[in-house]
Amino acid sequence: MVSKESRAKVRVNKHRKLRNRFSGTAERPRLAVFRSNNHMYAQIIDDTVGNTLVSASTLQSEVKAELEKTNNVEAAAYLGTVIAKRALEKGITTVVFDRGGFIYQGKIKALADAAREAGLNF
Repeated sequence: MVSKESRAKVRVNKHRKLRNRFSGTAERPRLAVFRSNNHMYAQIIDDTVGNTLVSASTLQSEVKAELEKTNNVEAAAYLGTVIAKRALEKGITTVVFDRGGFIYQGKIKALADAAREAGLNF
C-alpha cells in the first residue's frame, strides 16, 4: 500500500519553501496567515528583528463579537479588514503576503481581498 504524507506535513513543507523566497523587512513587513479548524490568525511581522508589529485573530473578543462563526469565509474577510485597519493605524501600508502554505482560495483569498480593499498594498 502506498503511504501518503499528511496534509499538515505537506502544508508545513510548502510554507518552508515559501519562506525561503521572501521575508518581511521594516519597510515592507510580512502579513502571515494561519488557519486552524476553529479560528484564523493574522500577524504583520518584521523578520529583520523578529517582532510582531500588528496581530488579529478570531479569538479576540472584539472580533469574535462581530462574527456568527469563527471559521468561515465571512470571518476571514472580517479579519482581513481588522488587520488592515490596525496596520494603517501603525503606519504600515505595504506588506508581503505569506499564505502559510495554504492554498490561495476560500478563506485565505477572502482575507487577502478584504485586506486589500481596506487599504493594504500587496
